[in-house]
Amino acid sequence: MSATTGPLRVLVIDDERPALDELAFLLQRDPRIGGVLTCDSATEALRILRETTVDAVFLDISMPGLSGLDLAQVLSRFKEPPPIVFVTAHEGHAVDAFELDAVDYVLKPVREERLAEAVRRVVEGGRHPPPADDTSIAVERGGVTRFIDRSDITHVEAQGDYARLHTAAGSHLVRTPLTTLEQEWGAAGFVRIHRSLLVALAHVRELRMEQGRASVVVGEGATSHELVVSRRHTRELRELLTRRTP
Repeated sequence: MSATTGPLRVLVIDDERPALDELAFLLQRDPRIGGVLTCDSATEALRILRETTVDAVFLDISMPGLSGLDLAQVLSRFKEPPPIVFVTAHEGHAVDAFELDAVDYVLKPVREERLAEAVRRVVEGGRHPPPADDTSIAVERGGVTRFIDRSDITHVEAQGDYARLHTAAGSHLVRTPLTTLEQEWGAAGFVRIHRSLLVALAHVRELRMEQGRASVVVGEGATSHELVVSRRHTRELRELLTRRTP
């Protein structure tokens, strides 16, 4: 899928009018969007798409009659299928959505900044951002300075004004606050899961849900750790893991 240039013309499909209006409103606020078409059924969407070319389709999944997944399958047979962003209240269809090569999968209620990320992915042709260049981190122990690869760090734990970097081989204390590492390493896939924890998405092996509480498992075997995810970060983490490149 190639990158898109110029203002985007998009089609929004949702059978619930309030949700349809809200999504159209948020998209119209994005400076990268040049026009928004709306409809409330997959059947009407097909009629529009046979007559009009759009740069992307923002599509609800649960609709009466032809569902969003059904419509996406039909669109995949178009000579030039439009990029699809699923916008839904249901998390359980994520695997099906990405098997249909969806550009993104956004959960309701839609946050404007999350929608902006979906638009970015459409503009860039649905490509995941390239991995950040690996970085060597200087750590000191017993008067000796060693260098570890950032890609080996599974998670980072706040310890006052310091941060403890965890790897399979051990842990290392650095004189850098967690908030600074969050800002500097965000592009490399480190995300906040708790006020005192960052986790490297590349090292997450499991996401566990029990009685509404979430945790993640990082690392392998005897060196694995189960880390608690705070409620305020659970939704965002689940979205990030859903969108993670297989």
